[in-house]
Amino acid sequence: MAVPLVEMDGDEMTRVLWALVKEKLILPWVDLKTEYYDLGLENRDATKDRVTGEAGRAILRLGVGVKCATITANTARKAEYGLRALYPSPNATIRAILDGTVFRKPIALSCIKPSVSTWKKPIVIGRHAYGDLYKAAEMAVPGPGRVELVYTPAADGGGAPGGSGAPGGSAQRVLVAEMPGPGVVQGMHNLDDSIANFARCCFRYALDEGLPVWFGAKDTISKTYDGRFKAIFQHIYDTEFKASCEKAGVSYFYTLIDDAVARVVKGDGGFLWACKNYDGDVMSDLVASASGSLAMMTSVLVSPAGAFEYEAAHGTVQQHYYRWKRGERTSTNPAALIFAWTGALVKRGEMDGLPELAAFARSLETATLATMEAGRMTGDLARLVEPGPVTALDSWEFINAIAARLG
Repeated sequence: MAVPLVEMDGDEMTRVLWALVKEKLILPWVDLKTEYYDLGLENRDATKDRVTGEAGRAILRLGVGVKCATITANTARKAEYGLRALYPSPNATIRAILDGTVFRKPIALSCIKPSVSTWKKPIVIGRHAYGDLYKAAEMAVPGPGRVELVYTPAADGGGAPGGSGAPGGSAQRVLVAEMPGPGVVQGMHNLDDSIANFARCCFRYALDEGLPVWFGAKDTISKTYDGRFKAIFQHIYDTEFKASCEKAGVSYFYTLIDDAVARVVKGDGGFLWACKNYDGDVMSDLVASASGSLAMMTSVLVSPAGAFEYEAAHGTVQQHYYRWKRGERTSTNPAALIFAWTGALVKRGEMDGLPELAAFARSLETATLATMEAGRMTGDLARLVEPGPVTALDSWEFINAIAARLG
């Protein structure tokens, strides 16, 4: 490797397994070069979260990053770790820097049947990774009063194309609510450019993978906000991708998000489901769990600037970490961590003209899948296999079994 990967370490049980995967499955075969960033909660607190921004900008600079799972602290975590502040989700910070789209795809095994009996092919979730709830402003309202949205035009006459306010004009105000008493309010935003890039990333991914594209929002209720998503998505398809999609046999289908959910659980899968930020957060976990396990979901953040960040789609496995600290061997599934590394290594190999590196990463994926297909897997999957029997391994045994097959 000539150009390093951006390596972002994380928290709790996934941090333990991150080091083990590197030691057993990568370093014996790869002359690995990384630019390392410690995104563990303590270091984020020590740097006042500067390290997260540095990591995101490094991905843009070097092109490929690989990230361990990290804690997004709440008040309980603040007390547990003695934090000085509650910082934003590292994933949200990095996604805002890259302005990318997250694509999540289940790692399928022939011996595990999806919970949704009609599913025959994996469903890929394309999650818009900017704005909405994750960049929202919130306020606790102490008592009766009026809450408004206010837009003040920029002094230089700037403004969004197609916006309703004249440059330099007076402020626009929209009533949110007449509050009769205490409550909470929230203001969300998004950007036309980010929505357009979301659509482009989805259609490019669909063309590469040969998948139909579904997109669902709630424009019947949210006529301005979700309506904007629908209109921009359609415009990008019509003006930039319709001809190439029709030539490739890749269809585009828009429907309301509730109708999309109903269709998903009755369909046979095999499509890219483009989702707004919150919808994608929820539906990716639904698809992962229904496909077998949250630890069996790949995740890649694709930036319109041509940068890629690979990560596990699950959390830090908190309870397993507490057991590990007590000296126990846990059966935590590292498959998604392994596939985060292999995805990053394949992309680094493709971008830098290193076919041997990409071939090794694909061999590691094959060895991981073959180990599980042979009935040697962690406990989360062992109970789902049809037919058995299988051997439930702890994480260390499982990784050693993959290493033996790879070797």
